[in-house]
Amino acid sequence: MSIETVHVDLGARSYDVRIGQGLLGRAGEEIVALAGRRRVAILTDETVAALHLPALREALARQGIEAPALALPAGEATKCWAELGRAVEWLLAQRIERKDLVIALGGGVIGDLAGFAAAILRRGLRFVQIPTTLLAQVDSSVGGKTGINSPQGKNLIGAFHQPALVLADIDVLTTLSQRDFRAGYGEVAKYGLLGDEGFFAWLEANAAGLASDPALRQRAVRHSVAMKAGIVQRDETEQGERALLNLGHTFGHALESSTGYSDRLLHGEGVAIGCTLAFELSARMGLCSQEAPSRVAAHFAAMGLPSRIADIPGELPDDEALIGLMAQDKKVQDGKLRFVLARGIGQAFVTDAVDPALLRQVLAQSR
Repeated sequence: MSIETVHVDLGARSYDVRIGQGLLGRAGEEIVALAGRRRVAILTDETVAALHLPALREALARQGIEAPALALPAGEATKCWAELGRAVEWLLAQRIERKDLVIALGGGVIGDLAGFAAAILRRGLRFVQIPTTLLAQVDSSVGGKTGINSPQGKNLIGAFHQPALVLADIDVLTTLSQRDFRAGYGEVAKYGLLGDEGFFAWLEANAAGLASDPALRQRAVRHSVAMKAGIVQRDETEQGERALLNLGHTFGHALESSTGYSDRLLHGEGVAIGCTLAFELSARMGLCSQEAPSRVAAHFAAMGLPSRIADIPGELPDDEALIGLMAQDKKVQDGKLRFVLARGIGQAFVTDAVDPALLRQVLAQSR
């Protein structure tokens, strides 16, 4: 299969997302034109470093690019002030200058943290995303959202800072655990649910083969990236349409926060539960058919993903506490919770007109 390119057209901040097999081994050739004096610094995590850092360094070395690397602990808990500070001080110690490049080699956690470090260091460095998880390839590596978490909520501290290039090598996804691959799939399905019923129907027929079939995997990644790129081009800083990409996230982020960002609930698993809850709420409000939430839940179950709050192991806060966590969501405006709901599969929209009693019913039913 050939390498495909999705162009994100943002004027002076435009960039390409390259998608295909073997891109990690071509990384030196792909980024040499961006590398200034051919110096980069790599931020990664300890798990990814063991799997992919040697191949990346070798690819860069073939182009004469020096590549020091810092490996941070793996996991969502790394998206914090302490690890951000560690990364920034390390980059300064490497004497990384404005014309140099930061490479984010990893999943969404590393991409978010490295991008934020690049945004604030020397008032802005260029960075390249090399996402190594399905979730990062289809979602977090594209669009320029960077940041860290707060004890008060997820991604509340950050900046919009677009990458200079994204290299999505679908071969590296074969090193993911089944659970991590499934969690990433939650974000793939979200694109069909929010704006493309035909894509969701294609996923219902083909998603079981994504992990083993590179052609199916590349098609799913490319379609997801193209959908996100279109939305980001029209609404880069989330003044309107881009909020649709948060389908399932108001619920999901609250659930992640309630589990302490631990491996009890991965981000994509929270999104799957959140999407199901959003469709349940939509059906209760008479916005979509009763069949729609059943279809969503059945598909996530078929893919081995959770679809109910009851599927999360361990103790969780009560419904009022969850609603309190939702109130810290970045979509809150004038103190009003805003939800991404749906008039049907592929027909998402944003609203603050939600009856609190119906919200409580949906949460209670999911336990």
